[in-house]
Amino acid sequence: MFRIFRKNVQVGRVTLPYPGTEAADEASLGVPEINPGKCTGCGKCVEVCPSSALSLSDEIAADRRKLFLSRGNCISCGLCKPACPHDAIVLKSKGEGSAKSKEELAALFSFKLSDARRDASFVIPPQSTSEDGRLSPDLSPVSVLSKEILPDDFEKKLSGKIKKLFGRSLHIREVDAGSCNACEVEMVNLSNPVYDAERFGIHFVASPRHADMLLVTGPVSRQMELALLKTYQAVPSPKLVVACGSCAIGGGFFSGSYAVAGGADRVLPVDVYVPGCPPSPEAILKGIFLALDKRN
Repeated sequence: MFRIFRKNVQVGRVTLPYPGTEAADEASLGVPEINPGKCTGCGKCVEVCPSSALSLSDEIAADRRKLFLSRGNCISCGLCKPACPHDAIVLKSKGEGSAKSKEELAALFSFKLSDARRDASFVIPPQSTSEDGRLSPDLSPVSVLSKEILPDDFEKKLSGKIKKLFGRSLHIREVDAGSCNACEVEMVNLSNPVYDAERFGIHFVASPRHADMLLVTGPVSRQMELALLKTYQAVPSPKLVVACGSCAIGGGFFSGSYAVAGGADRVLPVDVYVPGCPPSPEAILKGIFLALDKRN
């Protein structure tokens, strides 16, 4: 015990101020952003995307073509950036972008084509539908959670929202509906001395009967479908649901499998979607805050 105390004294305080003030590293792996002025529609990024997060429209109108990005499907692998021969892709921080609907997770990039820029050899992959959480061409442009929603007095604001909505601390029940446990690793980090979510009045509980919010991870497997529904029913009202990670949003790589029902919204009403594979602890915190803001 004394050794642990001495080590803590020597190390000192390690908790980070929240929200962070340092600029995001654009060179790190993250969500792609397309520069329409450089993009030629060659489709190289679409070919290498392992999660079908990028897709090109099948139609060309007024010499313009559209490139669609589903941040809900994006796993921040970073393969699209080196595949682009025209340096039209920049990787942005994956700590941003929680949304209240799947439509807000869709980004639309439109660029002008000339005969010299068209690549007739590229075959456009078939478009997927939005029913399984994948992008369809009729989705609206992206609406990213802005930094304005995170004030400087974040702790005071968040604690105030929790007290106003629930009259006490925010109790969260995490439900693994079939994940690979990557999201759980990031979620556990919320309790470490760096992020220290308990300073905001956020506590993880073992029973759904003590919870105010469900944090769902992983694609909903057929074996967990009924258990997830019963867990939701056991949570007293008012209750919130946050789908954490690309698998919980639309099934991820497991979408379409006979053993998977799909995203969490196939079983429960979802209030907020937190994209990422896995999302960072900071992104999860922002998603929790957005869920509280939605019910305010």
